[in-house]
Amino acid sequence: MDRPQRYAVTLPGPPASHGPPEVIVVHLTGAYTAAGEPVYADEAGAFRVAIEGEVARPLTALPGPGRHTCLHAVPLP
Repeated sequence: MDRPQRYAVTLPGPPASHGPPEVIVVHLTGAYTAAGEPVYADEAGAFRVAIEGEVARPLTALPGPGRHTCLHAVPLP
């Protein structure tokens, strides 16, 4: 089965602010984690994640406050 080339990853809004979530589009980079998982990154390459199913695991620090170790990911056409 072919792996999706792009995903939309949802970052929650700031805690206790009721702010809207932020959606970041990431694309397949051709790089792999030490465990052999494909790496996805935003256009600037600053936000990097490994994705399995609908879960994105950040490989770099997230922008903004809070630490989220799993994020929702949706494949894009």
